[in-house]
Amino acid sequence: MMAGLAAMPVLGFAQERIQDTTARKQPLKVWGAQFEEFEYRYSDDDEELAAWNGDFFYGTDALKVRWLTKGEYSIEEKAYEKLENQVVGQIPISDFFDAKAGVRFDTPKGPDRTYAVLGITGLAPQWFEVDANLFVSKDGETSTELDAEYELLLTNHWILAAALDATVAFSEDREIGVGKGLVSTETGLRLSYDVIDRSFSPYIGVVHERKYGDSADFARAEGGSTEDWFAVIGARLSF
Repeated sequence: MMAGLAAMPVLGFAQERIQDTTARKQPLKVWGAQFEEFEYRYSDDDEELAAWNGDFFYGTDALKVRWLTKGEYSIEEKAYEKLENQVVGQIPISDFFDAKAGVRFDTPKGPDRTYAVLGITGLAPQWFEVDANLFVSKDGETSTELDAEYELLLTNHWILAAALDATVAFSEDREIGVGKGLVSTETGLRLSYDVIDRSFSPYIGVVHERKYGDSADFARAEGGSTEDWFAVIGARLSF
């Protein structure tokens, strides 16, 4: 009897050590797609563009795989002004930030480009959404890009979003019109109305694009513009 009582703590300890491997204890997998920008742009030079910034993702809180795509398509010329795709893996590094690494494929005006990607994304103090990336091409050209966005909740449905996208190159790539230094900025202000719980939010706004330094010189030499204002209409979408 005493031997049986002595074995009970051991049995209890063994039961505590048994791990729950049922489905309810497995990491929750999430997937979906969202477009922060899906819009029509009309410039002060009568240029018409279709523009988008999309994110397709699959994984868990510990590891996600993301396909990030953004670009501009000239409606009149029926050609891409910009086209960028990234495939990255993303892991958390703090309560508010994730690290990501992968590859980026560009189809700019000129030869195609492929880059390695290393970056961080998350929520900075004062509720700024930040996405910072370093790009290195197979030929050693390096650049960095910072995207920042701030959303002001005017009411439960009306949202005013301010965005900044800045690119800096540490080396020149004349074939695609990129000079060393500050290459370009894109700033935008969009007023949206949340129709279906952030799944469908139509908006209107204004976007300003500008090139700088040698990048602006390359654009002038090609007969292109260095600064544009756009009126935009579009929608934020989530699936």
